[in-house]
Parts: sequence; C-alpha cells; structure tokens
Amino acid sequence: MDDCIRVTGARLHNLRNVSLSLPKNKLVVLTGLSGSGKSTLAFDTLHREGQRQYLESLGMVTGFVSKPAVDSITGLSPSISVDQHHTNRSPRSTVGTVTEVFTYLRLLWSRIGIRPCPGCGKDIPPSYADGTEADEDAEAEQRPCPHCSTPVPELVMGSFSFNKPAGACPACTGLGEVIRPDVLRLVDDGKPVARGAVRGWNAKYTDWSLPVLRAAAAHYGFTFDTGTPFGELGDIQKDLLLHGVESPEFRRHFPDTEPPATVTAGRFEGVATALLRRYSDRADDPDYRERAERQGLVKQPCGECGGTRLRAEARAVTVHGLTVVEATRLPLTDLGTWLTGLRERSDGEEWLLVEPVVADLEERVRRLLDVGVGYLTLGQATPSLSAGETQRLRLAALLGSGLTGVLYVLDEPTIGLHPSDTARLVGVLRRLRDLGNTVLVIEHDLDVLKAADHVVDVGPGAGRDGGRIVAEGTPEEVAATEGSVTGAYLSGRLPAPRSRGRGDGDAALLIRGARAHNLKDVTVRIPLRRLVTVTGPSGSGKSTLVLDILGRAARRHFHRAGEPPAEHDGIDGWEHLSKAVLIDQQPISRVPRSNAATYSDVFTPIREVFAARSQGRLTAGHFSFNVPGGRCERCEGAGVLTVHMHFLPAVEVRCPSCKGRRFRPEVLAVRHEGHDIAEVLRATVDEALTVFEDIPQVATRLKRMADVGLGYLPLGQPATTLSGGEAQRLKLAKELGRRTTGRALYLLDEPTTGLHSADTARLLDVLQRLVDAGHSVVTIEHNTDVVHASDWLIDLGPEGGAGGGRLVAQRVPGI
Repeated sequence: MDDCIRVTGARLHNLRNVSLSLPKNKLVVLTGLSGSGKSTLAFDTLHREGQRQYLESLGMVTGFVSKPAVDSITGLSPSISVDQHHTNRSPRSTVGTVTEVFTYLRLLWSRIGIRPCPGCGKDIPPSYADGTEADEDAEAEQRPCPHCSTPVPELVMGSFSFNKPAGACPACTGLGEVIRPDVLRLVDDGKPVARGAVRGWNAKYTDWSLPVLRAAAAHYGFTFDTGTPFGELGDIQKDLLLHGVESPEFRRHFPDTEPPATVTAGRFEGVATALLRRYSDRADDPDYRERAERQGLVKQPCGECGGTRLRAEARAVTVHGLTVVEATRLPLTDLGTWLTGLRERSDGEEWLLVEPVVADLEERVRRLLDVGVGYLTLGQATPSLSAGETQRLRLAALLGSGLTGVLYVLDEPTIGLHPSDTARLVGVLRRLRDLGNTVLVIEHDLDVLKAADHVVDVGPGAGRDGGRIVAEGTPEEVAATEGSVTGAYLSGRLPAPRSRGRGDGDAALLIRGARAHNLKDVTVRIPLRRLVTVTGPSGSGKSTLVLDILGRAARRHFHRAGEPPAEHDGIDGWEHLSKAVLIDQQPISRVPRSNAATYSDVFTPIREVFAARSQGRLTAGHFSFNVPGGRCERCEGAGVLTVHMHFLPAVEVRCPSCKGRRFRPEVLAVRHEGHDIAEVLRATVDEALTVFEDIPQVATRLKRMADVGLGYLPLGQPATTLSGGEAQRLKLAKELGRRTTGRALYLLDEPTTGLHSADTARLLDVLQRLVDAGHSVVTIEHNTDVVHASDWLIDLGPEGGAGGGRLVAQRVPGI
C-alpha cells in the first residue's frame, strides 16, 4: 500500500512543474511567502483532485469539477477542506446553532424545564413527556396547571427556538436587535432643509420634497420654515421631517387630525421612515443594508426581549435554576462545568431521561474547548466571529466525525489564536492524524512548523518568483536548508524585528472605565505617535476595547457617524489627533466584479494608459469590464457564464466568446509594453509594477500594495475571494494613498493574518514609517514579531471570556 501522496508535474497558476511526495497519516505543513503557491498546491490541486476522484468513484458526472493542471496524483484520499471563508453570514446564526449545542440545550429544557404558571404563578413541574421534539413546527398541546388547572402549552423544542414563531420574540422576530434611525447621521443640525440638512437627499430630491413639507404643515395648521437650520426647528417640525405624517412620533402632536390623502396634499413619509422601509424591503441584499446603516440606521438591542431573542415564556423556564438564556451567555468552559454537575443535581427519574442528551452535550462542548474557543458563548452571532474562530468551530465538528483515511486540508487554523493556545490546537491536529488521517495545513506560525511531522517550503518568492519547492523534510531539515527563508526563521538565522525604543510619550489617549462585554472597569493609556499593540488570549477583550469602544468613539468624534461606542466612562486626549482610520477585516465588497484593481483605484489610471495607446480610437470607458462599450457582451465582462445545474450548485464556465478575457477583440488589440488589458488583470501586483514602472500614477499605487505584503495578489482577483487579512491590507494600502494632514490614529485588527515572517517584516516597516511621520498606530495582534517590534504593549487577560477583561500589563515590550 502506497504510504505517500505523490504529485507529479503540478503547474496550475504559478506552480512550476512541481513534483513531490507527502507522507500519509502525518501532520504536514505547507509554508512559504504569501503568494508562493501554497494554496494552489493544497486547495486547487490536492483538494480539488481528491474531490473529483471521489465523485468519479461513485459514478457521478464530474465534468463540472475540472481536473487541475497536473500530470498525475497517486495515493490520494477523499478530502475535506477547512478554509478561512465564512460560510454563514446570517444574523440568525449563532455559535450555538452552527455547533448544534443549542439544539441539544433546547431538547434538555423542553424535557425537564420548570416554569411559572401564568394563572397562579406557581411552578409547573416537567411532564417528562418524550417525543415532543419530533416536529418542532407542530403546535404544542395544552395541559392543565396542576395547581389551578389553567391551560398551558406543553414545552417543545420549538418553544426555545428564536427561529420559530413559538419561541421567537415577537418584537424583533428572534433577531435580538431592532433598527433605529440615528439623527446625527441623517441630518446636519447646522443646515436648513432647503440647503442640504438631509444628508441622503440630492438637490433634485430636496426641491421635490420642500413643497410636500410645506403642504403637510399647512394641513395641520403650523409653519415649516425650510430656511431655518434643523437644530433650531421645533419638535413638531423635526418629527414631521424625520418620521412623517403617519408615524406615532408625529401623530402624538395631532391625535384627532387625519393625515393628508395624497403626497401633493402633504402626505410626507419621513426621512427615517422611508429609510427603514427600504431597509426592510431589501432584507436579502446585505450590501444595501450595510449602505443603509452607514446612511443613518443603527442596531440596538430589542427593548422587549433585551437582546435575548426569545419570548418571555421561554425566558422564564429553568433547569435547576438556570434559564436557557443564562446558559447561552455562559462561556463554553463554564457551560461544560455546569453540565458536569448536572448528574449530582438530578434525581433518578430525571437523570434517566436526560442522560443521553447530557452525554452528547458534554462531548460537543469538550471538542470546542479542545480547539481553543472555550471563551465563546452560544449566543454569539456567527457574523461577528473571526475567520480563525469560524475555522476552529468546523475543526471541532471534524473531531466528532470519527472518519479515517481522509485528507484534511486546513488554511491557517492559528489565525486569531494567542500563542498560549497554539499548543492545544496542535494537539487537536495530532488527534486527527492519530485517527488515521493525513492533515495538510497551510501555516506560517513557527510553533506549528516545529510541531509538524513534515514541512514543505514553497517559494522562494511570490507570484512568478514562487511556485517551486525550496525545502522539504522534518522541521530540523528545513531549518538547515540554505536558501530557504522559512528555514532561516526556524533556525534563528534571520532575527525577529525589534522595537525602535520610542517607549512612552507625553501625548496619549486615556480610555476610562471600559466595562463593555467582559471588560472589568479597565482604564488604559495609549501613548500617541507610537506603535502600540494590544494583545492577550482569545476572548480577553481586545476587540471590545479597540474596535467597539475606541473605534466607535473615534467615528462619533471625528465623523459624527457610526454606532454609539460600547460602555465606558470616557476617552481623553482627542485634541492631539485630527482624524481616525479604522481598518478591520470586514470584506471590502460582496460583489464579484469588485477586485483588487478597482478597489485600490489603480484600474482607472491603467485604463487611461491603454486609452492613450489607442491613439484616440478608444476611451478609458472601453477598457472597463463593468460598462457596455468595450467589454464582451456575452458574459457582460465577467469572463465566465453561470450554468444552473439541476439538483447541484450553479457552475461557472469560461465564456466561449471572449475565452474568459472579458473584452472585445478591438480592445484586446491595444497593448502597453506588450501586454493587453486582460493580461494586466491577470498579472500580480509585483508583475504589474514592472510593466507600469514609468507611469507614476499607476506605479505609486502598486508600490503601496506591494509594501503591505500584497505583491503576490492578481489585480483582477475578485474581492469576494480575499481573506480577511488581505482585505485589511488592501484597505491600508488605499488609505496610505490619501493625502493626510495633521495627526492620524490608525486602528488595525490583526494585519499580519496570512503573512509569512518575511512579509510581516515588510508590513512592520510600513507601520513604522507611519509612526515616523507623526501618526499613531494601534494594532490588535498575537504575532510575536509585532509584539517585539512595538513601542508600547497593552496586555489583557489573564484568560478569555469571564476569566479575561482585566489589564495585565501596559509597558514597553521586554521590560
């Protein structure tokens, strides 16, 4: 039996006819600079071919899973991938629902829950009914209260589901939050309505709305001076403009007067009311909803359920004194402890009924603790999870599968993980291996590399300079290989970056009394014109402090926009800053037509260069794949056509007209330095730099992208395929191109995500240059290279979840 996976002649993307052997049933780590070809080898070659061969063996048609560009792969097993991309962005999805732990909790509460009678208020004991959970949508049967005979519905699993009408809070329909207008963002207090007070109105819409407002005022017998600044208007005029004539806010002023019958007569909808209506109408369009929130809507906890998502009846049911809401708010570590003690607290009949449920619950929670997410709560929404947390939740599910003989392909599972938790994750990977599986991990973390059975270093550079096997073997063998950048870091030949020794400074921001989420009345001093790193175990409160408190407060202070900051006493020191820039890992776009070139604004000057080369025959618009003119109209510039498959996911195939090149032949005939516009979009940032090095408008933007570690990124790569770290560095590159006056505060959320140690050094150089220019940089980081290179360190902890939220240290690193 072959004990290796043998790859011969892999040449997909930038792979240069790669041949190698990977030992089976081992922990194998692929490493190398960003863009060197690791993901192409792991996901696009090994994983895809593993899927194709498995489907083919089942007799399924595999024409929609194309064979990768490789001569042969032997010894391959069925593969399962665990990548960085979020699979569920629904606001109804929580940690509890995706792990199914909440499903078992609902079963537990429906079987042995105790609740107060709505008639007499006395406790109704459980009926110990079995089988009521079989159909969650079935209407619950009524049974009399044993004390007063008041009919009460039987408890079923649906009674505790915020996704079912039986359990969901009617006010927020189980979302736990409601949308409210933010007047500070909707209108400008200092401007009159006639001269731009409403931020979302253009001049034409303003001219249309003014007569309607005056007609509404005349209908109710008051005046509306559209030339008076909004802040000086009375409550009646403000309520009319914001909420409209049919709203409770306005009708309270004229309870006995019917609204106007037509718009011409004054039936004005209201700025906030109209925005809320459009927000509700386009519930399936996340991009529109995000734009609406930026325009002037904020999310607030539901006033009826307090953000718990459930009906009052469900919130009142207890199991040994604990409500299901309280259970979902416990960190998983504490929930595991509570479950362990349930046996001692249960009597014989009760324990006989719930023992199988509790046993399954304990096992699922234990697996989650093993992958290092014990600080999470079941009620946390999955859209708020980092890519690393999402990946570790999937990893926990894999631990329970019991499969053997599988190839697991993981993409940087240490993302967002504190070094103290890395050893536990390595233990999980080894458990998967010891079950008889091959675990293939893309990683840069040196601790994971040292723990591997086999390491493959891909490089030596990125893009066209990568795609080769630089070194392979045990970690010790790779460390001893000359010419391997990874080996140089493993062996210590390349030292980690060090702090420039700027230390503390006179000017500082002081965050007083931060107590949001798990922060425990923390007061933190952040010296300005320094590189400051906030670190600590996962769940210790870093994101809450930097993003929810400092980031939101900065947006409110400088832009009078954004959600209100999380709970704290105040922030001192804003007078030392002129602006704040928050650069997080949220996707830059969910539209596949958006790509690295369009987002970074480099595509506009590139199109102008090609238009100039056409000698007046074509305009810059002809070189855009987003508008008619020069694009291929068969695929509308996408380069692919979507084919809908019966009973299978839709498949994208290359456009037969343009052969995937997006443009018409006359556009592709125009060349710059031997390259047409389609070839430029396929080129990496580093490759494009050599093509446009004599065009300052293009070269400057490309250089900024290369400086932040994106030299390997193809210009035409869709924004939807970028990792969180890539999206953040692209935002940083774009921000660096803005003309900045005064002193700026940059807030970054783990910018080294996905970076090799050599790329991290380049990114640190960019951040250091920002500080040298007089700006302030605050990063959330676990990367030890960034920690050692910082001027000031803020350490939160000492643990995650309820065990965190305290200030452990704030000082110069190394002291």
